[in-house]
Amino acid sequence: QVQLAESGGGLVQAGGSLRLSCAASGFTFSNYAMGWFRQAPGKEREFVAAITWRGSGTYYAESVKGRFTISRDNTKSTVYLRMNSLKPEDTAVYYCCAGNMIMTVTTGNSSHWGQGTQVTVSS
Repeated sequence: QVQLAESGGGLVQAGGSLRLSCAASGFTFSNYAMGWFRQAPGKEREFVAAITWRGSGTYYAESVKGRFTISRDNTKSTVYLRMNSLKPEDTAVYYCCAGNMIMTVTTGNSSHWGQGTQVTVSS
């Protein structure tokens, strides 16, 4: 069955870095656009970053532009989110998602979602 398994979350001090990974299985990874969303306590889930199926196009929320980098390795069916210069407001559960078009990913309408990984940034 379809599975998206996030890893790499944890506790980090402000200014630090983390790299999230999302390993996909159960579908043809290279045919799907991939993305990351996050949800902080008491807030709605929000878009963070997305990448096209070939990796030729990337999209970011304004709040993370210049600090986060999304990438993918189709040979490993894995998408990554490199997060630098982390801020306390980046604290959230981060979710990986997959959609058949980049727009379905960026608008939160992905067909597949992971269970999430917690990122906590201390001040």
